[in-house]
Amino acid sequence: MSKTKLLLKNIDVEGIRFYETYRREGGYRSVEKALKTMSPDGIVDEVKKSGLRGRGGAGFPTGLKWSFLAKPTGVPRYLVVNADESEPGTFKDRYLMEFLPHLLIEGIIVSSFALGCNCSYIYIRGEYLWIAEILEQAISEAKNKGWLGKNILGTGFDCEIHVQLGAGAYICGEETALLESLEGKRGNPRIKPPFPAVKGLWDCPTVVNNVETIAAVVPIINDGGYEYAKIGIGKSTGTKLISACGNINKQGVYEIGMDISVEEFIYSDEYCGGIANGRKLKACIPGGSSVPILPANLLLKTTKGEQRMMTYESLSDGGFATGSMMGSGGFIVLDDKQCVVKHTYTLARFYRHESCGQCSPCREGTGWMEKILLKIENGKGNMSDIDLLWDIQRRIEGNTICPLGDAAAWPVAAAIRHFRDEFEWHITHPEMCLKKNFGIANYAKPIETVV
Repeated sequence: MSKTKLLLKNIDVEGIRFYETYRREGGYRSVEKALKTMSPDGIVDEVKKSGLRGRGGAGFPTGLKWSFLAKPTGVPRYLVVNADESEPGTFKDRYLMEFLPHLLIEGIIVSSFALGCNCSYIYIRGEYLWIAEILEQAISEAKNKGWLGKNILGTGFDCEIHVQLGAGAYICGEETALLESLEGKRGNPRIKPPFPAVKGLWDCPTVVNNVETIAAVVPIINDGGYEYAKIGIGKSTGTKLISACGNINKQGVYEIGMDISVEEFIYSDEYCGGIANGRKLKACIPGGSSVPILPANLLLKTTKGEQRMMTYESLSDGGFATGSMMGSGGFIVLDDKQCVVKHTYTLARFYRHESCGQCSPCREGTGWMEKILLKIENGKGNMSDIDLLWDIQRRIEGNTICPLGDAAAWPVAAAIRHFRDEFEWHITHPEMCLKKNFGIANYAKPIETVV
């Protein structure tokens, strides 16, 4: 089992946020190596060798994504860093940018050189105003030291980085909606094709990558792609940042090698430290609010009875019937006092509010699901409402321009699939739903999935 820290290895060094300390601890070595000893194609090859997958949610191979970038002559290319991070339960990118801003800048410079980009953007959510100020300061430091601007290290390579604040819209975490917003338009997702690699920002070839993904380029170049790939299991290589929150003893951001089990991550003192207040584990949303919830028994064991690991493949084992997704790494733990119906309603309300309204299934369906879930939560539902919810989410999934429709449908589907008896209990015990501080402690039936 790997205990390696690559991104957060210097997180506890006093002053690491500032250039002088970051440089003293080995910062910007990857820029020197990449610009002086490597070709752009060589960098892309190293990223491919590393097996690095996008850390923003989809998990698509980063090197492969870079290789799709169109390279027409006389047309600029752009790298856009997605720092919107609006997924409920996810805050690891904020952590990176707040405490290690130069790591992100270093990754951007190397990635820009590999992609032939001379201008890069960090698109950051509006609520992260103080983080944007930290990034601006770090960019100014790097530019004053010659790492940004014209003719970096005398190699003839130019690179500028700009920080752009969004307006706090979840939909702008979708890459084409982000590009629309960056261009000054309403953040509505674009119909694809064409894909951003061909026509992205201002109709020019563009790569959009998550903050953590770009930061991971630094250790890959410093140590080599094959060394990076030795960490983890199978196609889940390298380290992963996890935002752990909910009913655990130690909430925070953890860097893990993806060769530890979910059980170890939850219960070991090195990570979450077990369930808070001595309660039992009921369920977990392992990859941010948009991925399916898993009851405790399926969270800790795969369909084959093996320990479920903190990997892309293991968390999705069995498909959505018995699995979930790594997603954005937002690890939300629920204890046996939590009400799944109430949590599902809260998520449905969020996705209804954040829908851009461009697609009818999402625009109408999210509002419909929110109303039905509120009705059930308030003790006014009937059994047919559960089947209606199932039918609505099924008609939303896969029928929208962007994945927000899926993100709204999956939590509802998983909650009904794994906790249908809890929905039924709300309907058959309406008087209990009206009690203040209603929670699962009032649940009349024993829950076999609690461990």
